[in-house]
Amino acid sequence: MKKLVYILIFFFPVVAFAQQPWYKDSPMDYAWKNVGNAGFSAGQADWTSLAFSPSNGQPYVAYSDNNNSKKVSVMMFNGTNWVYVGNAGFSIGEVSYISLTFSPSGQPYVAYRDWGESHMATVMMFNGINWVNVGNAGFSKSTAQYLSLAFNPSNNQPYVAYADLWSYWRSTVMKFDGTNWVNVGNAGFSADEAFFESLAFSPSDSLSYVAYADYANGLKTTVMKFDGANWVNVGIAGFSAGEAEFVCLIFSPSNNQPYVAYTDYANGRKTTVMEFDGTNWENVGNAGFSAGDAFFTSLAFSPAGQPYVAYEDCANDNKVTVMKFDGSNWVNMGNAGFSAGDAFYTSLAFSQSGQPFVAFSDSSDSMKATVMNYDSVFVGIKEQQQSSFSVFPNPATDKITIEIAEGQAPSQLSIMNLNGEEVLTRSLLKPKTQIDISNLPGAVYFVRLTNDKTVEVRKFIKL
Repeated sequence: MKKLVYILIFFFPVVAFAQQPWYKDSPMDYAWKNVGNAGFSAGQADWTSLAFSPSNGQPYVAYSDNNNSKKVSVMMFNGTNWVYVGNAGFSIGEVSYISLTFSPSGQPYVAYRDWGESHMATVMMFNGINWVNVGNAGFSKSTAQYLSLAFNPSNNQPYVAYADLWSYWRSTVMKFDGTNWVNVGNAGFSADEAFFESLAFSPSDSLSYVAYADYANGLKTTVMKFDGANWVNVGIAGFSAGEAEFVCLIFSPSNNQPYVAYTDYANGRKTTVMEFDGTNWENVGNAGFSAGDAFFTSLAFSPAGQPYVAYEDCANDNKVTVMKFDGSNWVNMGNAGFSAGDAFYTSLAFSQSGQPFVAFSDSSDSMKATVMNYDSVFVGIKEQQQSSFSVFPNPATDKITIEIAEGQAPSQLSIMNLNGEEVLTRSLLKPKTQIDISNLPGAVYFVRLTNDKTVEVRKFIKL
């Protein structure tokens, strides 16, 4: 009966008999679920890269499409099915090191190592009808690998970082100035070879930052930024305890500081996340916090500012695990190793509503693309239109008022976050009750009212 009630919630208004409660007391109430069909690509999908459209809020996945001669394909989830964006296999030839992102105006862009252009870097954008080259195809001087694509928020120009064979595999960053791809500072600016490049922009000053495994410093992690004239180290070069792989750089939306996640050879090839505090790089929680070896590390922040990391988890049969930092410790988001089988090329991103999504090449479905999201009865539900209570103001900053119908039976109130975690409880005995929410972080929340007859839910936003 518990499972039946859980299923029916998604098809009927949010109201149920209190004798069959649907509050969280079972893993079935919150779990990683497939977005559309598992293994939705036509064939094997490698180098999966996940991003959300800022215009329609839908997830997009780019990948090397074995069903189309390993050319690049991009698919989007339209709410029911995964559909191609433009033609499948739209690149000239085989691709690798794919990086997908969106322009501020909502156009999807994809960068990749272009085997049809002598392994050089190519960037393409979807103009609403077709995928077209941004500048020249194969614009790098020579072979490019570990490509990472991002947009400068100050001028909306696309930038690409990569390991540059022309510069003896040192790091190079180029930008498209509207006509041509030009170097940002010197080409090959790193001290020596650079691996696992990851590019990001500071939200406070729009400076470009690049992280990589630094051969000049024992393959430890180094982060550099372009100060307008030169590329300079952020903190010390080679700041990680040991060799790093699968380096991923991103900025925190809450403090604007850069964070890096990587596979940490000094800690048993487990996952480590570090933050730059303005002077030094410091561990976020414990170093090497994953249960075992972790590969294809992908770091993302929730809208509320919590860091999450996804990876192929060797301690759980090479399946996907996602962990989040709760302010003190790294904890599993749902079950560890939640995918059906081995997962490769994991890519983590958040929807506009705050749900984590992860894309990967899925060994349980012939290495096709699968996307999963962490869903619960508190996320994505349709609220009852004729609810017997209201929440105002909405959005709110410090306080909300809960108003129930005159003469309504006493109710128990719970406020849940997007993870389904209970953050506040209260008994409601009066028609109007004011709740202090000033200590809650800014995010989307659900208010659940339970009495002896019904359970009802409404949503509000804390600014």
